[in-house]
Order: sequence, then C-alpha cells, then structure tokens
Amino acid sequence: MSFKLLANKTYLLEKFSGKGGWTYAQIPEIKPDTSAPFGWVRVRGTIDDYEIKNYRLMPMGNGKLFLPVKAEIRKKIKKQAGDYVQVILYLDDTPVELPEELKLCLQNEPNAYETFCSYTDGEQKAFIDWIYTAKKEETKVERIIKLLKKLEKSERL
Repeated sequence: MSFKLLANKTYLLEKFSGKGGWTYAQIPEIKPDTSAPFGWVRVRGTIDDYEIKNYRLMPMGNGKLFLPVKAEIRKKIKKQAGDYVQVILYLDDTPVELPEELKLCLQNEPNAYETFCSYTDGEQKAFIDWIYTAKKEETKVERIIKLLKKLEKSERL
C-alpha cells in the first residue's frame, strides 16, 4: 500500500481564541474532501517526528483545513502556539478497522452487522469516527444506539 504525500513543510502552531481553544496548524494546500462528512481529510504522518495515525484534518469554515495538535502531542514535542513544527502528512486510506465492541453490538441485533457491512468504507469510517470521537463513554453508547436504530430502519427499505 502506498501513501500519497499531501504535505511536508514547517507550519506555525496557532490557537483558536477563547477558553478551550484548540491549538492547530493551518494546512491551506490540502483541500476539503467533498465526499467526507464535514470535508474531513483522513491523514497519517508526523508532527516533529511524533507519529500520528487515523487523524483528521478539520474544516476552518473558510474552505481551509487545519491539523489539531492535542496537548499530549504538544507535551511530547515540547511545542506550543507560536512555535513552528515540521509536518509530514500522507492520505490515510487504510481499510476500515471495526472495533471489537462495536462489532459485537452490531452482531447482537438482527441484520445490523450485514447492513453495516453493506455500507461503503467511507460510510463505515464516518460512523466509527463519529462514535469513537465521543469524549464520554455514555456519549459513545448513545451514538452506538443511534447507529443501530439507523441500521434497523435502512434494512426495512
């Protein structure tokens, strides 16, 4: 499997204003993916030699994307807003990995697993990402239940 190089350069770390504002690097040369939810672009690569996988570039609302740089990563690379980082990004088009707990939930409902498997890789990834980006366990559970209800409706179509 080859990875398409999207970016390899130095970027300024910036911070959105306000409490809890994200620290990020603006990546203007990568365009939003019009077929992905919210225009997300899945990437893998490095930020100052810190490896990132299954990461998403997020939309800024102005047609540009940004790379969020979590506190955990900033601690490891010893950088903050105002510092420059070397970013190397590749398109991440690795196959969907269905988390075991989600697979078990799907298999526990009649036809849910088969219906989910009939979705495209992109659709499956979007649901998995949506579920597993939940910060709280109860939110994750609510999202799994919503997915199961959606699958139940679509198998009756």
